[in-house]
Amino acid sequence: LLDKEMADKAVVSDSDMQTYYQANKGSYMTEKEARISHILVAEEQQARDVIDRLNKGEDFAALAKEVSLDEATKEAGGEIAAAVTEGRPIPGIGKNDELIIQIFSGEAGKVLAEPVKTDKGWEVVLVREQIAPRQKTFDEVSQEIRSTLTSQKRQEAQQRLIEPLMDKYNIILHRDAIMKDADQDNQKDDSKDKK
Repeated sequence: LLDKEMADKAVVSDSDMQTYYQANKGSYMTEKEARISHILVAEEQQARDVIDRLNKGEDFAALAKEVSLDEATKEAGGEIAAAVTEGRPIPGIGKNDELIIQIFSGEAGKVLAEPVKTDKGWEVVLVREQIAPRQKTFDEVSQEIRSTLTSQKRQEAQQRLIEPLMDKYNIILHRDAIMKDADQDNQKDDSKDKK
C-alpha cells in the first residue's frame, strides 16, 4: 500500500538536487590528505642515523629498500599507496596522533625532522604530497544527493499517508511500551549470544 501510494510522491527533480547541493555545499568537501613514504626501524638511534643519511643526500627509496623493517612497503621504496587523512589511522602504520600532526605540519617533498615512535618501531617519514580539501562537484555527489532526497520525500509522503489513517481509526502508539518490549527482546538476544 505504501509503495503504491508513494510511487509518484518520492520523485526528485534535477532542480531539487541542485538546490539541495547549493544549500549544503559545506557537507561536500574532501578531507585534507597527504601521501607519504616511510622507513621503519627498531631503535631511535637507527631512525636518527637514517635521517642523517637522508639529509646528506641519500635516496629515500633506496634507503627504504636497504633498511626498512616493513616488508609490505620496503620493495616500493617505503611508499604507502593509500592517502593519509587527518584524524584517521595511518594506512600501514596505525593510529598515532603525534605522527598525524607532524605529517600535516610537514612540508611536501621533505623528510620529517624527527623520527616518531609507533607500536611497530621508529618511523622516518617522507611527506611526498599535501592535498588540500576541495569542494566536490555536483556531478561527484549527485547520486548521494538523489538518494538522500528520495529517502526524505518517501518519509514525508509516508507521514502524510499514515497520520490521517491513524486519526481516522483512532490508533494510539504507546512508545514507552514498544521501547520496553524492544529492550527486553534485545536483552534476550544478548543472553542467547552469550550462551
